[in-house]
Amino acid sequence: MGASKSVPQKSIHEFTVKDSKGKSVDLSIYKGKVLLVVNVASKCGFTSTNYTQLTQLYNEYKDKGVEVLAFPCNQFLKQEPGTSEQAQEFACTRFSAEYPIFQKVRVNGPNEAPVYTFLKASKGGFLSKSIKWNFTKFLVDKEGQVIRRYGSTTPPLSIKADIQKALEEN
Repeated sequence: MGASKSVPQKSIHEFTVKDSKGKSVDLSIYKGKVLLVVNVASKCGFTSTNYTQLTQLYNEYKDKGVEVLAFPCNQFLKQEPGTSEQAQEFACTRFSAEYPIFQKVRVNGPNEAPVYTFLKASKGGFLSKSIKWNFTKFLVDKEGQVIRRYGSTTPPLSIKADIQKALEEN
């Protein structure tokens, strides 16, 4: 196990990421919202359940201050092989996703996206901080702090109580 990377950022709101078309998105636009950040893939055994339930969660909570931020990732058995735009088209067409699908990222390793370095430094996983598979989820509070991390096998709808609690906190 390598040493953990330290990150100077204190909040997810300090990061800028790219959308599926390569345009910069300042995550400070999500201040005051509860976020569910997920690394997604279109060809994974967890794809159907996760995308379906992420869309259900988003539709239920979008008007209450919740955003789902999806980051396509091809690091796990190359299960997101297309372009970022193809990943967005897949999610929007097949699963009616209305939440943002960002540019493909790496979630582990020397070229991992800085936002994932921050997320993993905030909440490590089982045995290590590395993301183990597609559809790892991070629940982030209104101030941009990671509340909890959920593994791939955690269905998004099972997180509803935690989302509700985060919405109720100031």
